[in-house]
Amino acid sequence: MSKQTAGRDNLGDLAPQFAALNDDVLFGQVWAREQQLSLRDRSLITIAALFSAGLYPQLKAHLQLGKQHGLTREEVVETITQLAFYCGWPKAWSAFPLVREVYGETD
Repeated sequence: MSKQTAGRDNLGDLAPQFAALNDDVLFGQVWAREQQLSLRDRSLITIAALFSAGLYPQLKAHLQLGKQHGLTREEVVETITQLAFYCGWPKAWSAFPLVREVYGETD
């Protein structure tokens, strides 16, 4: 995984410590533990967590990252369909347009 700079790029002037923790600890250390969980699996877990919490701006960013990590459109759609029954039907309706935006009409 390439060096993450989103924290510093977006929040470095407002919350420099938060930005450093985001870039260096969360993405620099936790996401780097690929022997324990692959980037693909970490992406799927993160997408599920963000979906369940209804955090759609972050969900879109992690859908893009998940696509880079090899998650297919079909896998993401199936994940959201499964979670709709546990987390809420309206959340699925809100998430599917993001999937379409990131993955396009077909895989």
